[in-house]
Amino acid sequence: MPESKKRKKDTPARPEMQQAAAAKPSPSWWAPVMVTLMVLGLAWVVVTYLTQGSWPVPGLGNWNLAIGFGVMLVGFFMTLRWR
Repeated sequence: MPESKKRKKDTPARPEMQQAAAAKPSPSWWAPVMVTLMVLGLAWVVVTYLTQGSWPVPGLGNWNLAIGFGVMLVGFFMTLRWR
């Protein structure tokens, strides 16, 4: 009876594994900036609510809420790239 072929041991790694191995850790400033942006955005929204839209930028009114949530979103999106 003929013998079956042997599998090769050194198969190339899948692209997902190569990407994971190549991922570098985040710089040391990444986490503090990320947390600062989220806290700053939260503070912006809280100040806007407490002053009924007249602060932090008086001329913007309720657009201050959009700015605060935008700053928080930037901080949140930074968490997705943090290693």
